[in-house]
Amino acid sequence: MDQRLPWPQYFMSIARLVAERSTCLRRKVGAIAVKDKRILATGYNGAPIGTAHCLDIGCLREKLGVPSGERHELCRGLHAEQNIIVQAAVHGVSISGAEIYCTHQPCVICTKMLINCQVTNIYYAAGYPDELSREMLAEAGVRIEPLAACEDA
Repeated sequence: MDQRLPWPQYFMSIARLVAERSTCLRRKVGAIAVKDKRILATGYNGAPIGTAHCLDIGCLREKLGVPSGERHELCRGLHAEQNIIVQAAVHGVSISGAEIYCTHQPCVICTKMLINCQVTNIYYAAGYPDELSREMLAEAGVRIEPLAACEDA
């Protein structure tokens, strides 16, 4: 009998595939919102619609020497989680009660947005240097869990 891929690994594999659309030169991030085992929205990090991509014009953060995890406002791109929220809003899809599968732990800005969207769980494959993000998720009662088994999936 063939063994089916467990749901968490299935969804994380899809988030990794979504990340392949990223136009960020520093880190390719993909994320999906899931509810009742159905994908509601996807997102990857990149420049807004109709604007130049970092792949084409270079990375502002690299030019300015901004370290990872700092000064998120100094970036042309939206984060994958932000793009999930925007995509859901544009298409009239509620992500309240959804689970988020991310290739990377969300930053504090995305964390605050996801808390206000009332997501229930966040699963991620790789860490991110943002302790405030974890603290706020715990305070808000949003479960965050690494899926280490998905690292090589």
